[in-house]
Amino acid sequence: MIVDPKKVSVSELHGYLLGAVAPRPIAFASTIDGKGNVNLSPFSFFNAFSANPPILVFSPARRGRDNTTKNTLDNVLEVAEVVINIVSHSIVEQMSLSSAEFEKDVDEFVKSGLTPVASDRIAPPRVGESPASFECKVNQVLSLGDKGAAGNLVICEVLLAHFKDEIFDIHGKINPFKLDAVARMGGNWYSRAQGESLFEIPKPIGTKPLGFDQLPDHVKNSTILSGNDLGRLANVEILPDKNMLQEYGRDKEVQNILENWQNNPEQLRYHLHLLAKKHLQKDEMEKAWSVLLQS
Repeated sequence: MIVDPKKVSVSELHGYLLGAVAPRPIAFASTIDGKGNVNLSPFSFFNAFSANPPILVFSPARRGRDNTTKNTLDNVLEVAEVVINIVSHSIVEQMSLSSAEFEKDVDEFVKSGLTPVASDRIAPPRVGESPASFECKVNQVLSLGDKGAAGNLVICEVLLAHFKDEIFDIHGKINPFKLDAVARMGGNWYSRAQGESLFEIPKPIGTKPLGFDQLPDHVKNSTILSGNDLGRLANVEILPDKNMLQEYGRDKEVQNILENWQNNPEQLRYHLHLLAKKHLQKDEMEKAWSVLLQS
């Protein structure tokens, strides 16, 4: 399927974008207007874009149906301050409730039942239940257009960050399981960063990985190993040496495969690759490579 943005309706394109560009973190933005009225609203066009200076950007788009602007955008143009609160699963329903289009003078903290907590550096309050909140000054608001559904990039500089103590691990790092963050998908769908949804991949930082192009042909063209398997195998710098290969060649499981299929190269490779995949699933990289290099 190919979609030309100029040949579909804005609402249809909007659905494709939000369905495919996902999951998206949520900026739960609290702002005030010039009269001191508080507004609280979520936006999933959001992310972090710099650490020095610390910059967060979110985009309250113009309404597609009537091209009006949202209270959050109006507020940051009046009072250039915002607290960006992170949404955890424990407040996702209240966050959703706050997204209703209440009148400008209605306080979404009251409607959602969330707790306003006075900020230290800026006027808008933060969400007391949020696991992390960022007090920001608005450096710039960049309009991306004047038609319905056009975005407005609110470029925010973090002045002060608040984190709940319980989201940290024993090493002082934010534990994603404890953060329990929620993100937006398309339509009414959300995703939760919890359970089997979370996994680790070692970053190739400060290393020179082998790379796909250096994989042996029989590994690269394996019918057993997936693209993810090959990516992990290609992320090593050094292959096992001869001593390690000989040592692992004495493993009973490997010896059984070598003995049973020594006269059938195709089946030999097939079973070795199956065993290597099993080691990969257990994060046993050296063993996986040692098995693959037996063939």
